[in-house]
Formats: sequence, structure tokens, C-alpha cells
Amino acid sequence: MKFLKNIAVPIGAVMLLGISGCGNRGGDKTTVYTGQPVSGGTLIYATDREPTCLDPHSQGDMPQVFIAQQFLDSLVSMDEQGKIGPWLAKSWDVSKDGLVYTFHLRQDVHFTDGEHFNAQALKANLDHMVDPKTQSSTAASYIAQYVKTDIIDEYTAAVHLSEAYAPFLEVLAQGFLGIQSPKALQRTREENCESPVGSGPFKVKRWDRQSQITLERNPDYAWAPPTAKHQGPAYLDQIIWKIIPEPSVRFASVQAGDVDVIDALPPESHSQARQNPDISLLIKDRPGNPTKGDFNTTRVPFNDIRVCEAFVRASNVEGALKSIFFGEFKRAGGPLSPVTRFYSDQFEHAQDYNPKRAQQLLDEAGWNQRDKAGYRVKNGQRLRVQVPVAERVSNAERALWEQIQASTKREGFEVNLEPMDTSSITKCCITGWDYDIRLGYWNTNTPDVLRIIFSSAFISRPGAIYHTNGTGFSHAEFDKTINSALQTQDTDLRRQLYLKAQKIISENYLQITTMPQSSRLAIYKTAKGVRLEPSLTVPYFYDAWVEK
Repeated sequence: MKFLKNIAVPIGAVMLLGISGCGNRGGDKTTVYTGQPVSGGTLIYATDREPTCLDPHSQGDMPQVFIAQQFLDSLVSMDEQGKIGPWLAKSWDVSKDGLVYTFHLRQDVHFTDGEHFNAQALKANLDHMVDPKTQSSTAASYIAQYVKTDIIDEYTAAVHLSEAYAPFLEVLAQGFLGIQSPKALQRTREENCESPVGSGPFKVKRWDRQSQITLERNPDYAWAPPTAKHQGPAYLDQIIWKIIPEPSVRFASVQAGDVDVIDALPPESHSQARQNPDISLLIKDRPGNPTKGDFNTTRVPFNDIRVCEAFVRASNVEGALKSIFFGEFKRAGGPLSPVTRFYSDQFEHAQDYNPKRAQQLLDEAGWNQRDKAGYRVKNGQRLRVQVPVAERVSNAERALWEQIQASTKREGFEVNLEPMDTSSITKCCITGWDYDIRLGYWNTNTPDVLRIIFSSAFISRPGAIYHTNGTGFSHAEFDKTINSALQTQDTDLRRQLYLKAQKIISENYLQITTMPQSSRLAIYKTAKGVRLEPSLTVPYFYDAWVEK
């Protein structure tokens, strides 16, 4: 594939934002916190997707971290401004070369199975994340630099990295790297998926598959992070975590007060929810790489950058978002969601709809003939694009891709949307390369997401089952730039490097981006104190209570 090289970035062009702002509409809140907290009661929460495993170290999909945030604690915390603070670690020291992080740990923490949190527990967790048997696609990717943990004393641990890794503390603040009981981690993967054990404000009591998960209060909890609104045990006695895939049923449930909070508020219900005095909305974009389709550049047709750009220019994403999502979702045109640190807005129009440009590019690439059905052909081969669609993809997102299918057809692409179950998706697209476009997203609180999904090091890694680089992009200048960003804590230099990285990705048309991922909660009047935790913008019920 033809890739752009030697892209210079003028210092004066650096226009970047920190972790602030969101995708909220006017009147929507970022927290719902009113009245005097009361203890007791059950909060009923409903979401659209059931986790495949309750252990967030294993695999690593968003439904896992949503629920893990309720029963796991993290080593460090992150506040709304992106500042790292203490949590299970009281403090830490970093060696001058950035290769050793020495953590000084709290001495009063224990897991809900009675095990104590100490240096040995930290070591067991980091080792578990990178162990191939854990089958981690997220946590292991975040700490690929991890080498070992030395036990200095019972509450002091020295964590060694193979190379400097500036975002290390940022990723440690995420629920995907939450700390679990070392005794529980010794069980089989299947057992730990069913009932992981943490030190958090709640604990897993029961998982009724395809129905609900019951969490109950941890009465001993006394080590909340400084970002919390109170200390001590949670106010709620328990949380009933319901799985309601059908959007209309989920919304009807919160309208009627049968559930207290729903996530994945359907776009067609936003207006009705805003008009309901009994419902509040809590909406905010999540950081990372937006909802997208990765182009497989290792095979025809996307091994030609002109075809990649042509597909982007032929896709009327803006029109589809307006018609399907009722104007509730804005377009994400760059490789980073706007709330991601070091995001630049100068790439937002890099993927604008331009069918004339698409026609020109396809002609130049040799796809300048059409068959009787109107599709472009080259050397007798039709311009065919295979897009596997997982069964978990929402109806709205499926409709979005159907509109992309229709608009690209006008310019000569035959787009085949192929429904697949989870195991088939894993085989074709996560462990294999049998696709032309791989759908997905990547939520994380660091711009290092660009390295994880575009660096050549993540096309194939020793011991890794999954390839997080789904494009096959291999670009020496990009790798040098993104790796340099890991080596420095200098904020201005990191900004420059991440700007250059965004520029390279945007100009190589490696994916078609659609919209930022977001948390979209509808909250009935019975629920108070519902928040979004700062690192990944997911629901957080430690400070919540109910008035019924």
C-alpha cells in the first residue's frame, strides 16, 4: 500500500485540548446529585449488553468494565482534569529512566474473600493481565511493556518495564486493570469469569445468565478514591444489573419507574426523555478511538490508499447520523474522540463526504469500468468489500452501515454486510484477517490508543492471541513518532508528537470513523448521586442512593 511519509508538523499548528468537554446537549447533566444521601435500598440498572466474562482482565469489552467499576478498585485514580492521584497506592516513585515504578501501598485494604491487599497481590494481578492464559485483549495491550514486579517489602512493590511508558499511570487508573484477590486469580479462567473477587464497594453475589447480575454492598469498604463524594461503605444495599437488549423495552422500563437507571438510551427516545420531568439525562463522550471501521490494508481492495480514501469520500456518514440518530450523535472525523487528551480538531473534516473525489480516486486506481449491476471492476474483479457484523451490534449502528452501503454503491462499491455470531467474529477478525472492514471502537483514557491500534508492533505480538492493529498498517515514521511519545513526560513535546501521529493516521485513510462512543444514561427520579467515573466515563454507583 502507498503510505505518506516524512510528514512535518509546524509547532504553530498545534491546537490541542485536554480531557475536558463532552458530547452533551444543552440541559443534560454530567452528574445527578441532589438531596441528602440515605443508606439502604436497591438500585435497578438496565443495559443493552451482557458481559461475556466478569473479569475485566480477560478479553476486555466495555460491558465488563461497566460492572467491574462497581466491585474493583484501581491502583491509582484519575480526576476530571486527567490528573493522577492515589487510591490503593498511597504514593509512587519513578526512576529517571522511566523503567521502574515503585509503589507504596495502603496497608488497610482487604478483598471481600478476606485476602489482604499487599505487594504480592499487586504482582499477582499484573502477572495475570499479561499471562496468555488470561486471554486479555485490553489490559495486556495496555501494559505490554511490563516485565516483572519485585517485592521490596509487604507493602512496597517495584514494577519493571522494558521501556519507558509515559501513559502507564493513566491506564492503571482504568477498571480494565482493576485489582482482584490473588487467591481468586488462582482459580480457572472460567471460575474467575463467573465470580471475580475485588476490594470495591460492592461484590458479585449472583449471575443469572441472559437476565441479571446481583451486586451487594461490601460493609467493610473504607478506601474510596479521592475522586469519590464520600468515604466508607456504599449507600446502596445492592444493585440489580439487568440485561435488556431491546431499546424500546429498556426505555419504557425507566419511564415507568420499573428500573432506576438505563444506559444506551436509544436516540429516538432522547427528546421524549428530556420532556419527562421524572427523568434526568447523564450524557458524555468517552475518550479513545471513535466508533469506526478499520480497513484491512493487507489485501485488495484496501491495499491501495486511493481506494481507502475513495470509500471514505463515498460514505455519507453525516447524512446517516442525522437520519438514524436524530441529530443526537455528532460526527467524529479524526482518529481521536474529542475528549481524549492531546486531541486536535484540525482533522475533523479529513473524512468529509465528497463523491466527486471518490470517483476521481477510483478512476486513478484502475477501477474505471462498471459491470451491468453498476459496480466497478478491475481485471475482471468486482470492487467488493466484506464487512462482518457482530450480532451484538445495535440496530441503529447496523442501519448506519446500511446507509453507508447505499451511498458507496452509487460510486461503484459492492458492500456485503455479513451477520456473524461472536465466535465467528473472533475467528475472522480478532484472531484472523478474513475481512475488508473490521467494525469496532476503542475506549481508553490516553492518546496512546493510536499506538495500540496502528503501530506495527500490534499487528502480531509474541504470545498474543489477538491483533489490536486491525489495519495491518506498518509505517516507520509513525512507529518512531508514537514510540517517542512514550519516552517523555514533557507535556508540550507529547502534544507535538501526538499531533504528528494524528496527522499521519488521518492522511493515510486507515479507517472510516463515524461517531464518538458515549455513555448515555436516563435516570428516574428515584435514583440520586449517579455519576460517571472520570477515567473511562462509565457509570459509578458508589456514591448513589435511592429514594423510593
